[in-house]
Amino acid sequence: MLPSKVVRHKAGRFVPVLLAGLILAACSGQGPRTSNVNIQGPITGGSDYYLQQVQQSSDDSRTDWQLLAIRALMKEGKYPQAGQQLNQLPSQLSDTQQQELLLLKSQFLFNQQNVPGAIQQLNQVKVEDLSKEQQARYYGLKIAAAQGKTSLALLRAFIAQEPLLSGDEHQKNIDATWQALTQLPPQDAASLVINADENTLQGWLDLLNVWRANAQDGEMLKSALKDWQTRYPQNPAAKTLPTPLSQAQNYTKASTSTIALLLPLNGQAQVFASAIQKGFNDAKNGELNAAPQPATQQAAQPAAAEGAPPASTGEANSVVSPAAAAITPADTQQSTETQAQPAVSAPSSSAQVKVYDTSSQPIQQVMQQAQQDGATLVVGPLLKNNVEAVANSQTPLNVLALNAPEQIQNHPNICYFALSPEDEARDAAHHMWNQGKRQPLLLVPRSSFGDRVVNAFAQEWQKLGGTAPLQQRFGSTAELKQGINSGAGIALSGTPVNIQPAEPQGVTVAGLTIPSPQQQSTPPEASSGGSVDSVYIVSTQAELQLIKPMIAMRTGSRSAASLYASSRSYQAGAGPDFRLEMEGLQFSDIPLLSGHNPALMQRAAQSFNNDYSLVRLYAMGIDAWTLANSFNQVRQTPGFAIDGNTGRLSANPDCVINRTLSWSQYRQGEIVPAS
Repeated sequence: MLPSKVVRHKAGRFVPVLLAGLILAACSGQGPRTSNVNIQGPITGGSDYYLQQVQQSSDDSRTDWQLLAIRALMKEGKYPQAGQQLNQLPSQLSDTQQQELLLLKSQFLFNQQNVPGAIQQLNQVKVEDLSKEQQARYYGLKIAAAQGKTSLALLRAFIAQEPLLSGDEHQKNIDATWQALTQLPPQDAASLVINADENTLQGWLDLLNVWRANAQDGEMLKSALKDWQTRYPQNPAAKTLPTPLSQAQNYTKASTSTIALLLPLNGQAQVFASAIQKGFNDAKNGELNAAPQPATQQAAQPAAAEGAPPASTGEANSVVSPAAAAITPADTQQSTETQAQPAVSAPSSSAQVKVYDTSSQPIQQVMQQAQQDGATLVVGPLLKNNVEAVANSQTPLNVLALNAPEQIQNHPNICYFALSPEDEARDAAHHMWNQGKRQPLLLVPRSSFGDRVVNAFAQEWQKLGGTAPLQQRFGSTAELKQGINSGAGIALSGTPVNIQPAEPQGVTVAGLTIPSPQQQSTPPEASSGGSVDSVYIVSTQAELQLIKPMIAMRTGSRSAASLYASSRSYQAGAGPDFRLEMEGLQFSDIPLLSGHNPALMQRAAQSFNNDYSLVRLYAMGIDAWTLANSFNQVRQTPGFAIDGNTGRLSANPDCVINRTLSWSQYRQGEIVPAS
């Protein structure tokens, strides 16, 4: 047995150790504890839940809950509250918390339109320290930093983000990458210098080349896409094609065996419908290359009943609407004079075309009748209210509408083809922008027509990157003449257009939404004439003859502003004096009236007694035939375009047909192509 003093000695040695253990345990209970809140993962709750957790937490997890609350607030669009929470964060943060804060600050600054500040925050992020979910957000912010401008940095951000996404977000990434690529001009795409190991980017660029080389032929594009997928099996686009190319791969030629042509054959719109129908029939029957006929003979032929046999015969061009029996007096003259017409080329198509009169019965009944008659494709209707009714009808037929409703509805079986002043205004914006103009003034009538032109031009100008253009309105010809007589002239000044984009677009990637830049309303203060470098004039020929000299009265010959006009001012009968007065002015019009096919232009002008408004509708009928026979390519093949008589025709994602017009210029009394 050990001596008692030895036992006491050994026990005494354990007391300090025990006390030290108790002290350490107490300290560990009072000091910082590792948070079990995951700020690197996705957020699954709403901002109210996370803010409640912030109030209930008193330890280190409070900051984590606060960071999650800020993310949730910004996801819900509550940026002011998110800013308050950002200001309340403690200054001492862990490395993980600091990286998350950089992402949050960057997103917040993007919302405040402080792009440089947002990029500065992103540049401090250590990407390798982020979770996959955070990396997806990081690259989403890099994409937002590009502000829609395609560059190598943007393409690389899309490619880096792609493997971090799944489901709908993954498809959005693929589609957005493709959209960015297609915005690259061919010369820019060819000049890109990429690294040798960027195989994915090389595959994307080759896909772009494949598309551009084959976009005009649906079958060739399908074959080329399959070949590309074989060559780049690991490319993300080979596994998941961009939506437009996926649609193109499913391309099948639309049936045009029986076409229903829907037009108002009576009433005020009959004269316009007649011009469209004549163009449609001439294209269908292969008569576009026929020799010009004497004007008196051609003028006597009404387009609405061009070559139409009695309805009871059931022939291809028969008018099956009951109202078609109402024939204009000119038809009686046609029956005797057509025998003397020169021979024309054989019909270019065996398609059966049936004409239905939309002025005789409700459009729903017309559509139902066309379907019962076996129509495989509908061309028309022409009047806007009928187009809206067809768009709302859920018809199973393919429809090439000859107008566009106020609110475009995207249907997989409907395309919209219209000749509108909005088309011309948008085309003018592109033409003037491409010529280096940046400070345009719009001179338009004081009317709802002028409003439409101004809104279309301004919205397109903004999409191109321009600031709000100026606008100035003018009144009647009598008012303009009074202005000349008083020596007032027209100053190159105006009020800024208050641009209201129809669809504000934000960036949403990886669950991260960056709102679109908010349009700042510009106060309507007059601009000095010196800031205007171009003027877009929408006027009649008579008005233009007054407007151009009135501009010269105020600005003199030293004005550097270039003048542009719409087709509204280009009419037949302008002699050499007018052309000399218009020296230097550029104007747009359809290719048919710009001299691209002089023989056809002469024939069309004779047919309509030099009424260029009807000639334009005649050209629309020709192009309607071409579009009808390429319906599925237009609807399904991205990048498909047609060189038509009303412009270079292409379709946007809603299948609204866009027209690029021809531009001419008055030079030394002649009309020449604009440079």
